[in-house]
Amino acid sequence: MSELPSLHAEPGRVVLSGCWTLAEMLPNMPALQAQLAACSATTKHWDLSAVTRLDSAAAVLLWRTWGSSWPASLAISDLHRQSLARVAELPVDIPEQTRPRRGFPEMVGALLLKAMANLRGMIVLFGQLLLDTAYLCRHPRDIPWKEFTANVYKAGAQALAVTALVGFLIGVTISYLSALQLKSFGADLFIVNILGISIIRELGPVLVAVLVAGRSGSAMTAQIGVMRVTEEIDALSTMGISRSIRVVLPKIFGLTVAMPLLVLWTSAVALFGGMLAALVQLDLSLIYFLENLPRAVPMANLVIGLCKGVMFGFVIAIVACHFGLHVKPNTESLSANTTSAVVTAITTVILVDAIFAIFTRQIGVPQL
Repeated sequence: MSELPSLHAEPGRVVLSGCWTLAEMLPNMPALQAQLAACSATTKHWDLSAVTRLDSAAAVLLWRTWGSSWPASLAISDLHRQSLARVAELPVDIPEQTRPRRGFPEMVGALLLKAMANLRGMIVLFGQLLLDTAYLCRHPRDIPWKEFTANVYKAGAQALAVTALVGFLIGVTISYLSALQLKSFGADLFIVNILGISIIRELGPVLVAVLVAGRSGSAMTAQIGVMRVTEEIDALSTMGISRSIRVVLPKIFGLTVAMPLLVLWTSAVALFGGMLAALVQLDLSLIYFLENLPRAVPMANLVIGLCKGVMFGFVIAIVACHFGLHVKPNTESLSANTTSAVVTAITTVILVDAIFAIFTRQIGVPQL
């Protein structure tokens, strides 16, 4: 058994003995502190040669008792003197680390560098996707059909309800607001053109892309991020299973296939909502609306809308997988990357839509 710490005070001299460790001092800590405080002012010689053990807690207690300075006379072993010397080297006050304030050019530069790093990572992921596709073409037995169909079901079939609801409400809203303006000009029949072009060509694909980015994109990033946190990705690599073929590729292909189907579904429901609103506001029959829709909206607009759906699905999936693979093993990184994935996916979708609008501005637009 270890000896209890003890203190013997003599005129001008204090003798410490026993085991001066935190575990042994805790039961009598208040008494020891009081005795040390009473001896600190008048004692010039301290004898610690009888101390068997001295840990860092006791060293800190003694150093504070001496007023952060060595006593005039100290008898102590070399090993215990080293413990006290380490405590003496510690700064009294740890200075607060202040981050330097960055100027506006530095902030812009940091954002650009971060964006370039993310773009580089997505390009690398796209290149790996091409290599995996070439490998699966040579080895069709390795195609992960179950993972692919599961992602089509999660990203497509399970999103039918919410996309139909939002599409229907958007169609009703556009038709109602357009009808109010067309009535004042006596151009009620042009409601077919407005609804057809706006929904089939623009609003349908963009609306679905925003919903899917917030729903399926965030889910993909979170799922891959959790696999990173729980080291399942590393376990796949350890077992010789390609993470890109089993995890990344099915998500990208699944969402790429599901997106144009969701665009077609949402556009149809939005047009139905607009038809009902036009029937109520302008007294246009459903038969008239359906007969004039093909003449008012050329087939090229539907093709453009479906092509946008394919591109939007691919972009959302590759952005989500990129941020998911860069999640660090902590929950803060998981939440931050999930948020970044959704924001980046929506921004990229709008950018791609603007590029589509520029290159297809002369296609599918009826000339008056």
